[in-house]
Amino acid sequence: MHFKLIICFVEDSKSDQVMKAARDAGATGSTIINNARGEGVEQSKTFFGLNLETQRDVILFLVEEHMSRQILETIEEAGQFDNKPGSGIAIQIDVEDAVGVSHQIQTLQTIVEDEI
Repeated sequence: MHFKLIICFVEDSKSDQVMKAARDAGATGSTIINNARGEGVEQSKTFFGLNLETQRDVILFLVEEHMSRQILETIEEAGQFDNKPGSGIAIQIDVEDAVGVSHQIQTLQTIVEDEI
């Protein structure tokens, strides 16, 4: 079984809805890293040296490759990434190998076989 890693940078206020949407689309789990900061094309605004930007979370999803595109698109819709600049981004990368996921493989095999 082959996996992809979806990395999602999202406003912390939207983390729960992005995680729920990803799970509904087939993601079997996630890891959240809190309090990330980022900067886009335009530099963030400050007020007397204090950042005015919202906090971000980094959410990692290890997903089966056949389901990855649908999960990625669902994440984009839930986070409304294309509606407003700075609301978040999500990317996916290939995973060469993974350990510690044997408990998920049985569940995923049934789901993927049904879809294919």
